[in-house]
Amino acid sequence: MGSMHPTVQLILAFRKTAARLRQGARYRWSHHALCNCGNLAQVVTDLGPDAIYEAAFQKPGDWGEQARDHCPTSGLPMDRIIGQILALGLEPTDIQHLERLTHPKVLRRVPAERRPLKHTSREDTALFMETWAAMLEEGLDELRLAELRRREAEDAAEAPGGAAASEDGAADASAPDEAAPGDLDADARVA
Repeated sequence: MGSMHPTVQLILAFRKTAARLRQGARYRWSHHALCNCGNLAQVVTDLGPDAIYEAAFQKPGDWGEQARDHCPTSGLPMDRIIGQILALGLEPTDIQHLERLTHPKVLRRVPAERRPLKHTSREDTALFMETWAAMLEEGLDELRLAELRRREAEDAAEAPGGAAASEDGAADASAPDEAAPGDLDADARVA
């Protein structure tokens, strides 16, 4: 199981990703750039879905396998992407848990009436990230908690109307699994 390092940056990334998902950001679990980890990667790296999708197929494996086999010196784009996510405080096993919504410590905090979570669900993914962020927040010391509050206030002030729109334009939430560019054979991928 991952080590669960509580960092302000990780908490903010989880919350921003969850908010984007709830606001209708493109989501398709069977697409490397639009799945649970793919949406987090968009927030962490500022890369668009097409760049993440292209990077993902320069190396074999789903998110969990690529995290497990991560090589920081390979020079491969996917290793750089995963490196940025790991730098926030996650471990490779945490990436596996995020993609499948299986982290036991997080699941214990999800309300019983919402379990079991479906890893292919936009709403369940957002809930899982929000729950994980809240759990990590409890591990912050006073100084880092003050930093978190300051950064959240800055983010809220920068967001038009209190909520930032995604760069690629939010998709209609009623069509959460619409096909995306580069998604020619999305069902062949096992995230």
